[in-house]
Amino acid sequence: MTLPEVALLRRRDTHRMIPSKYSEDNASVLLRIADDDAHLAGIFELDNATNDRLLAERDRLPEIGIHELVFGLPYFRIVNAAFCHPHPLGSRFNGPERGAWYAAFELATAEAEVAFHKWIELSEIGRLEEEVTYDDYLADFSALFHDIREDARFADCLAPGSYLAAQALAETLLEAGSLGILYPSVRRPRGNCLACFRPALVMNPRKAKTYLFRWEGKPVPAIRPVPA
Repeated sequence: MTLPEVALLRRRDTHRMIPSKYSEDNASVLLRIADDDAHLAGIFELDNATNDRLLAERDRLPEIGIHELVFGLPYFRIVNAAFCHPHPLGSRFNGPERGAWYAAFELATAEAEVAFHKWIELSEIGRLEEEVTYDDYLADFSALFHDIREDARFADCLAPGSYLAAQALAETLLEAGSLGILYPSVRRPRGNCLACFRPALVMNPRKAKTYLFRWEGKPVPAIRPVPA
């Protein structure tokens, strides 16, 4: 497979939007089923045994080793989780075994990407009215990434309804030691996105604003910041 050219990216304040329910300030959702304090120990044991991020941080996941993860930094759990909790079907530039840190250069692009994928989920369950809050995580990057933003050879990797070509390219690049892929947003014209393959390259992650997305039967939600 022909590989894309490599470009140096130096970019501050990229945007990754994560549902607020996954904020590291939140307790395990398993706590909701606890009847009393006597059950907490068992619930934490269950959580630890089934949480892929915790398993990876104990070097017990085959697709990502403990030497790749980050520790002791602000929001390191948020960073590690992006690589340890991939979608069961994978995403555009990763398969179901190993995730990536997806980020957009522009806030509007991050919002468009999140809105599209959430609408697909809502449509599949027939729930076309919903409210969800997302936290905007900023991060900085300074590294060499493979760049397909203006490379027509990789147009099939940007197919709106298929990840097959994109995942095949990502697998090849990952095996070749790639740090990640720069690509144009499929969901917002002129938007720019990054799929970072290496946790250590997610520099200075920090939580910015929280946004409320409200769907009222249409694919494009109303979005507003949530007061701090």
